[in-house]
Amino acid sequence: MVLSTIFFNHPYSKLKIMETLKTLLVVPLLSGAIFILAGLIMFVFPPKNINGLYGYRTSNSMKSQERWEFAQKYSSLEMMKFGGILMLTSILGFIIEPNGDTPMVIGLGLMIAMVIVLLIRVEKALKKRFPE
Repeated sequence: MVLSTIFFNHPYSKLKIMETLKTLLVVPLLSGAIFILAGLIMFVFPPKNINGLYGYRTSNSMKSQERWEFAQKYSSLEMMKFGGILMLTSILGFIIEPNGDTPMVIGLGLMIAMVIVLLIRVEKALKKRFPE
């Protein structure tokens, strides 16, 4: 029998792998990587014109082309920053080692909080840069 077959078919090894994934708080790790990748793509290839498909789209950012361009650059930088913060929070899994569904709740809570903070920060920056 092949050693890998014995290891990966053993019920305890699957349990240990799942426990490790939960312990690492995989949600902030993966969502942080997605935030960084999306921010990098938006920074390198920002949408040139106001559109309803791609980019940071709020009523405030779509009021003018100048606002649109500022919002795209600022939001992409913030997205990369918050992605890094999310990825760093996954390190807490090594320190805290939460049990049960706690890692998933913490991970989703952090991701939702980062999205909300991102929206608030970009909207504040737009209002500061373009006072009405």
